[in-house]
Amino acid sequence: MDFLLTVVYVLVCVGMIATVLLQSGRSAGLSGSIAGGAQTLFGKKKGLDELLSRISTGLAISFMVLAIVLTVFAG
Repeated sequence: MDFLLTVVYVLVCVGMIATVLLQSGRSAGLSGSIAGGAQTLFGKKKGLDELLSRISTGLAISFMVLAIVLTVFAG
């Protein structure tokens, strides 16, 4: 059981790294922060970026849950 959870944990880690790297970056600087805020306010975030954001959120939650479960099983 511990080995299976470890394998799933590694797969979740790799998936989370991949989805974070595939997301588009935010513009740096003052103009980027103003434009980024306006895009978020008016809902310009659509398509693949939104899908990758939801996938990375789910993977992050499962990462935290699996880390806690593996810690409990190790002790």
